[in-house]
Amino acid sequence: MLARSLLQHSMRHRTLASVPALWASIPCPRSELRLDLVLASGQSFRWREQSPAHWSGVLADQVWTLTQTEEHLYCTVYRGDKGRVGRPTLEELKAVRQYFQLDVSLVQLYHHWSSVDPHFQEVAQKFQGVRLLQQDPIECLFSFICSSNNNIARITGMVERLCQTFGPRLLQLDDVAYHGFPSLQALTGPQVEAQLRKLGLGYRARYVSASARAILEERGGLPWLQQLRKAPYEEAHKALCTLPGVGTKVADCICLMALDKPQAVPVDVHVWQIAQCDYSWHPTTAKGPSPQANKELGSFFRSLWGPYAGWAQATPPPHRQVLFSADLRQPHRAQEPPAKRRKRCPGPEG
Repeated sequence: MLARSLLQHSMRHRTLASVPALWASIPCPRSELRLDLVLASGQSFRWREQSPAHWSGVLADQVWTLTQTEEHLYCTVYRGDKGRVGRPTLEELKAVRQYFQLDVSLVQLYHHWSSVDPHFQEVAQKFQGVRLLQQDPIECLFSFICSSNNNIARITGMVERLCQTFGPRLLQLDDVAYHGFPSLQALTGPQVEAQLRKLGLGYRARYVSASARAILEERGGLPWLQQLRKAPYEEAHKALCTLPGVGTKVADCICLMALDKPQAVPVDVHVWQIAQCDYSWHPTTAKGPSPQANKELGSFFRSLWGPYAGWAQATPPPHRQVLFSADLRQPHRAQEPPAKRRKRCPGPEG
């Protein structure tokens, strides 16, 4: 009877209450991870809250649903062949631990950041459990190429259509089809750019196709991107900036979220506003944003936060971490147009 019941639920989205036998737990208090703050923050664009507090998405080429209690992270995995229905194995759970980088103590990082910065101490109490994901480099690269001049909702739609059209179909749960992320080879065909434009990527279509070709045909393929994980931050950043459609900010996003460079601080106008409003920072190299001034601002945060500066101060949009999450949720800031915010905050000229 139990086996029949498990099979009946194998192709539907599960909840912890509906089929508890198919879930495994990982000790992980909310102070170390808040799924709602992390999976919807714009780091990754593949997760959906299909049931209240239950997040479903693709991780390591498998479809998962995640939920949590105050002290545990609960995981269930859906496998394509029904004969393998069962709770996640230890090896499968290892992928979840790596994805959330659970070997890094967020509580210790929060304690350190609070000790060196009163502003962080003030806002962090409201935003516990905000940590960085360790993403697949290919998925991260092309997702953030799509992020240029965009917002989370539109990026999510672009990435979803990209996967549906060029990625391998994994399985269907209820009426939702799940696909893996496209391979480099799938994104290099002669008609890819035109297809991407039809999918709504606009000018980004050319960058996606051209970067895939550049990696595959000129840089040795996926190993070139993977080896950047072991390269120094500056070297990895410079290498990424040689790809079509990858500027300094997108390169920092990839370094931070996929290439094990927690010191990377992506910089845009929002981070400038936080730095000037909350830290009275002003550049010495230029009056306004520029590559050199942005580099200087990144160094400022690294000197303040230390080697995990990117975890505390990741740039929006589309990705936002502790301080920007707090900044967005202050109505007097989030609802003000940029021009008004610049008037209230000390400007670059100040």
